Amino acid sequence: MGEFSNRSVAIVGSGPGGMYVAQALLEKAPGCRVDIIDRLPSPFGLIRGGVAPDHQKTKRVDQKYAQSITENESVRYVGNVALGRDVGLDELNQIYDAVVLAYGAPYDNKLGIPGEDKENVYGSNAFVGWYNCHPDFKDLGPNLEIGNAAVIGIGNVAIDVARVLSRTPAEMSTTDIADYAMDSIEAASLKNIYMFARRGPLEAACTNNELKEMGVLEAATTVVDPSVLPAEMPEEMDDREKKVRARIVDTFKELSQAKAGEKRRTVHIEFFASPTEILGGDKVEGIRMERTKVENGRCISTGETFDIPCEMVITCIGSRAEPIEGIPFNDRSGIVEHEEGRVSPGVYAAGWVKRGATGTIGTNRLDSYAVTDLLISDFAGDPMPGPNAMDSLVCDRDLQAVSFEDWLVIKDLEEKAAIEPSPRKKFCTVESMLEGLNATR
Repeated sequence: MGEFSNRSVAIVGSGPGGMYVAQALLEKAPGCRVDIIDRLPSPFGLIRGGVAPDHQKTKRVDQKYAQSITENESVRYVGNVALGRDVGLDELNQIYDAVVLAYGAPYDNKLGIPGEDKENVYGSNAFVGWYNCHPDFKDLGPNLEIGNAAVIGIGNVAIDVARVLSRTPAEMSTTDIADYAMDSIEAASLKNIYMFARRGPLEAACTNNELKEMGVLEAATTVVDPSVLPAEMPEEMDDREKKVRARIVDTFKELSQAKAGEKRRTVHIEFFASPTEILGGDKVEGIRMERTKVENGRCISTGETFDIPCEMVITCIGSRAEPIEGIPFNDRSGIVEHEEGRVSPGVYAAGWVKRGATGTIGTNRLDSYAVTDLLISDFAGDPMPGPNAMDSLVCDRDLQAVSFEDWLVIKDLEEKAAIEPSPRKKFCTVESMLEGLNATR
């Protein structure tokens, strides 16, 4: 059974942060019983709902996560059970020896400028969730019968948004994009997508692989003003950084050779521009930008402004968590209050809810393993009742908890409903997932 067989841990959230904690517990605390609790019937968080639908290779990391559950009797998935709605943190604390909060940062940061509350202004979490069939955002209903859209940011998420808005149905045929989203994107009168970065090409937050995809779109051209591109790398950069940045700048140079209007849509990448106001009445009619410059590593306003007509704004400026009752929360940072991963006695934080929405999927591994070391070192006293007590709570409250075996049934239904070469046709609501599951019983 293992030396930790009398211990149990609840992990709240089944995205990368939580799944790496589960893997670490399997390695470092053999025999420890682990319940991975998620508010949705579907596991794996942003792997399912946040990774771009045309990046199916990235999504395959869920296969490794699934092995952690299917190959180990000590690990369970408890889906469709929400912290704060169905069970309180104090209750979990009385059931498990440790509780790890790993429910991510699924809410969008605000720009903090006038006009942000206008119709057709969206954060990237909401917009990406919409085209990814996330139950929270199925009914977002963005109006794409527009001429121009503005995307704030030039990180990988911003590029995902601009790229998906530019794709054709043929390009997306091998993906699991929501049908309603693809239909809306294809029918859209959208001509121009403006991407704005506060800083310059040297500070672009995207990876070169993501950026290069913008140059090979079937029905969209990506353009960059060549005059803003540096001729050489700054001497103060270390050699490794120079290589990374040089590749990105070279890709910008390739993009700068294209001309606007050559294809159905044009993506304009604009540097040194920061939004100051979203213009219009109830609906977006434009965006006012201020020219910036970078001096000594700092982004500085110049006072010079310009307006771009647009009817939709999508902000890609980072994510935050939201407070749940009973959990200490830093509202300014949008993360759980903690000291090196310890939130309160027996309660820990991992992943984005701990450190903010930074890094890649793999970044979570080191973070989650470090938190796991903490909680194992804190094991003390008599063991808590564990999963059996959780089962009793679920039963007493008449909750329909979704096991991993149940999820595999839902997954199979999605795959069978797909039209090749699409890998799956996702259920877009919790209700439809449960209906599909229950119809098989």
